[in-house]
Amino acid sequence: MSFWKNRKTCAWALGVLAGVVFLAVGALQGQLAVIWQKAVMICLECIGIG
Repeated sequence: MSFWKNRKTCAWALGVLAGVVFLAVGALQGQLAVIWQKAVMICLECIGIG
């Protein structure tokens, strides 16, 4: 039982690490500003300002 628990924990940690790496790569390429701008426009359109 302990083997499977450790394996699930390791898989979860690797998934989180992969997510952080991909976020960092996107931010370094300047994509963070693009995504933020799109998110703001969607929110403004939802409430009827944009």
